[in-house]
Amino acid sequence: MGAIVEAVQVAVPLRTAYDQWTQYETFPRFMSVVKEVHQERPAITRWILGYGPLRRAYYAETLEQHPDSLVAWRGLDRRLRHEGQVTFQELEPDLTSVRVELRFEPRRLTGAAIVPAVQRLIRSELGHFKEFIEGMGEAGETWRGTIRDGRVQHTYDASPSTPGWPHG
Repeated sequence: MGAIVEAVQVAVPLRTAYDQWTQYETFPRFMSVVKEVHQERPAITRWILGYGPLRRAYYAETLEQHPDSLVAWRGLDRRLRHEGQVTFQELEPDLTSVRVELRFEPRRLTGAAIVPAVQRLIRSELGHFKEFIEGMGEAGETWRGTIRDGRVQHTYDASPSTPGWPHG
């Protein structure tokens, strides 16, 4: 299995970097090979990648997601088998490291050549993310839930759903 690790430092707070990254449907705005992303369910996304006239669609499952820390996934397509994770680490209050680890099964005939090409692509796309998020300076609204083993972890607010009557 091919393995790639690339990282970039972005001059935004940790929460901003994480929040923007997890807005998958905005990826086509800054990633050149991502043409469309649709959030099908909280842990399932549909991706359309393309380069020139070539297009490839696949589904991905988010296996782990921890706000401001980690997103781990796996591709659900037998022909495009891959898994990966992105981690976020605060280096300073306005400086965050975004680290991508990607593992995939290259095809037998192109395996040796494909790993360096994918590594260059990941490095380039991280550079686009850096330009995009630093240019915006903030991320929009986002879901900040947790996923474990592919299942959304529900958080329950301990406060009552209706206000109580004052006593006295």
